[in-house]
Amino acid sequence: MGFPNILQPSFLPNMAFKCTGALTFLRPSAWALEPEETTFANYGWSNKDMDPVPPRLRTWTAWNYVTYWVSDATNIATWELAGSMLAIGLSWRQALPCIAVGYAVISVVMVMTGTIGARLHIAFPVLNRSSFGFWFSYFTVFSRIILSMFWFSIQSYSGSQAVYQMVKAIWPSIARLPNHLPASANITSSGLLCYLIYWLIQFPFMLISQYRIRWFFLVKGIVVPISWLAMLIWAFVRVPPSTGLFTQHAAISGSQLSWTWLSAMNSALGAYATLSVNIPDFTRYAKNEQAQFVQPLVIPIVFTLCSFAGMAVTSAGIQLYGEVLWDPLLLIDRWDSRAAAFFASLAFVIATIGTNISANSLSAGNDMTALLPKYINIPRGQIICAFIGGWVLCPWEILASAQGFLSFMNGYTIFLGPFAGIMVTDFWLLHKGHVDVPAMYNPHGRYRYSYGFNWRAILAILVTVGPTMPGLISSINPAVQIGNAMHLYDIAWMYGFVVASVVYYVTSVVFPARETYVDKLISADDPSPPMGAPYSDRKASPAASAASAKDGEKTCDVQVVVGTK
Repeated sequence: MGFPNILQPSFLPNMAFKCTGALTFLRPSAWALEPEETTFANYGWSNKDMDPVPPRLRTWTAWNYVTYWVSDATNIATWELAGSMLAIGLSWRQALPCIAVGYAVISVVMVMTGTIGARLHIAFPVLNRSSFGFWFSYFTVFSRIILSMFWFSIQSYSGSQAVYQMVKAIWPSIARLPNHLPASANITSSGLLCYLIYWLIQFPFMLISQYRIRWFFLVKGIVVPISWLAMLIWAFVRVPPSTGLFTQHAAISGSQLSWTWLSAMNSALGAYATLSVNIPDFTRYAKNEQAQFVQPLVIPIVFTLCSFAGMAVTSAGIQLYGEVLWDPLLLIDRWDSRAAAFFASLAFVIATIGTNISANSLSAGNDMTALLPKYINIPRGQIICAFIGGWVLCPWEILASAQGFLSFMNGYTIFLGPFAGIMVTDFWLLHKGHVDVPAMYNPHGRYRYSYGFNWRAILAILVTVGPTMPGLISSINPAVQIGNAMHLYDIAWMYGFVVASVVYYVTSVVFPARETYVDKLISADDPSPPMGAPYSDRKASPAASAASAKDGEKTCDVQVVVGTK
């Protein structure tokens, strides 16, 4: 076999065709999404995944939200948070009420923002424009993307540890695999291998559509709690509560105990502060508003019970192994039964995949659609999250210690508290639910505010984030001493939510944005949406779509004028 003669005429057209194909693949136009006859995509500010959910896809019932939260509660982060509270000196009697109160508070905020999504059937990136302004909303969206990727990396690393325990249960020799990484890397060669395996296992689940993934949550919500119950029974059998958990007392006292308790509660709030702002990404698929009203009842109960399991097993580990093993996979690593270790680790793999998809991957995918709706839909956003969040970030550094984990949890709540406060205040207190959904897709519509920025929201964020920023810096670099100002950072979410709500409400009442007020809710379900093609489950003809688009452009400006009366 010889080399082809590239000077022959027959070879040159083939080579030119291949080069042209490669260049076409690299052009942005080759990655553009196929245009669809949806309500707002014709104007370039939306795509099928960003549009209001049509009636045929509103399939989530109350039972689906129950299984969703049971599924989400049974994850390694919940277990680790509860166990890490024992590691920083709290007793279970102090830590459990702390967790219950934290999740009760966040569940109320969750249903308030969730009802907005269930009523309007739109996602967080679109909803946010009504309160922050069309262009400033991208700041909150970008912040959410970064947070989702960090959480994705953390959960992926936790899942890789579960994979390691599964592999070790089958082939114990993996524990003797030579390590070619330095100790400062906080990960071994075998750990990195298991991280790759977990990432490959998880990836296909990220391609399941958002309204079908509820069935995976159902499976996880059944399988994982059973395994956690088995571990709880094991802990009580090996170490009876009367000699273990119930005999433990706090290692701290006085004002240090009080501030540690508040800081731990802030961590409980921070664990799901992300979903408190972007829960509309899921509630927009609800059959009706009432379907998601179960959240304030389900969330505190299931998270408190799951946290108690984490505390009880961690406490048993203290008695059995002489150290606080707040990571359940470190506890499993001490087990002699290889079968028990395998199945317990398998449950944690399932738990981590479900949580990573529901809380992180789908959130990032929804947010990324707002950045480049012409090129990115939810599946593509999830793929981007899988690569950047999965490999660019270093989760093993974040999870290196219990205190580091709590510092990270506290850190990003300084932004999420104000975000949630502004969203709740704007929709419920100021506009009283009367918003214009089609205008949220129009950069020149009523939610433009001042050049796309709502200065009231900006002021509320600056007032709240500014005073807590020194605490964030000090938590990252303990050498920076800020004295008692650190206590404000310990309650960052609560401070941010309350103060941002008050500042935003006062400035909006004193300096109202009158153009944003309407007499009633203007929904995408209205018979004649003011923008784009007709909103229905049936595809309209191209001619009808074009005519409707022209009519939409005319009526859009008319509705803005009428809405200011």
